[in-house]
Amino acid sequence: MALTTTTPGTDSATVKTDTHTPPKQRKTQKPRRPRPAGWWLPFALIAPAVIFELLIHIVPMLTGIWISFTKLSALFLSNWTAAPFAGLLNYQVAVSVNNSEGAALLNSFAITCAFTIIVVALSWGFGMSAAVALQRTFRGRSVFRTLFLIPYAIPMFAGIISWKFMFQQQTGVVNQILVSLHLANATNLPFWLIGPNSFGAVVIVTIWRTWPFAFLMLMAGLQTINEDLYEASALDGAKPFRQWRSITLPELGGVNRVLVLVLFLWTFNDFNDPAILFGEGQPPAGDLISFHIYNNSFVTLNYGFGAAMSTLLLLFLLVVSAAYLLFVNRRSARA
Repeated sequence: MALTTTTPGTDSATVKTDTHTPPKQRKTQKPRRPRPAGWWLPFALIAPAVIFELLIHIVPMLTGIWISFTKLSALFLSNWTAAPFAGLLNYQVAVSVNNSEGAALLNSFAITCAFTIIVVALSWGFGMSAAVALQRTFRGRSVFRTLFLIPYAIPMFAGIISWKFMFQQQTGVVNQILVSLHLANATNLPFWLIGPNSFGAVVIVTIWRTWPFAFLMLMAGLQTINEDLYEASALDGAKPFRQWRSITLPELGGVNRVLVLVLFLWTFNDFNDPAILFGEGQPPAGDLISFHIYNNSFVTLNYGFGAAMSTLLLLFLLVVSAAYLLFVNRRSARA
């Protein structure tokens, strides 16, 4: 393209400027790299885990959420997809304290919160105490480690059944020990599997079964702490408690964050301990929420209402877990 311009003060002098625009260059596509041999192998190896995760967790969870919006009961078991739609009715009944179902769920939720706080706190405390006590090398340390891990290694059903025998009123070893220590009257032995003492019984069994896991996690975390930190602090005059507070706790921050969350989820969702310990006759004092939902679903055969309570429990655990992770991450970022 030629552009003509006239310069002022000259006799029709023209300057021609060639402003040809260069043609746009086409983007050259990079040649695709050939897929290496065996590229499909990682996907094939992970496919069984993904399929089982879908079949065991995701699909049942989505099915339970769908059931929570229906009036599924024993009348529709033969054709459960034909259960009438209930909308939010099951959720309204569950969260309302003006009816017996909602009040019972709230009471079970309060009992489970108290149960979880006690079990998580004492399990972490016992695990931390044992891990710190066995941190130093001494003769017989491996024996104590093995003994402390026995409750975690014993099959869960066998361990809880053993406690159930020990908590029997007339023949249980617990009452026999209390009588020998003059802490109980032989003519009026306490009940442990019914009545108000059932809460203490399920707390004891759950702590016995849970604290070795905390001990194992904390003991593994202690192995990563440099011993030079303790030696340097000892030279500066730091006592054992000061060393634990200033060195051990900060160094175990990551382990404790994960451990407390796992213990919380396990304990709040605990079903096996009350189910095996009490059977179908769940005492009011030991009415943990997982077993409460089970009774409403499979004893009263109100599956829609039970699914609604399960969904509410899932949402509660998701919210608490997300809030906890957000809190600890912000706290660790400020540190």
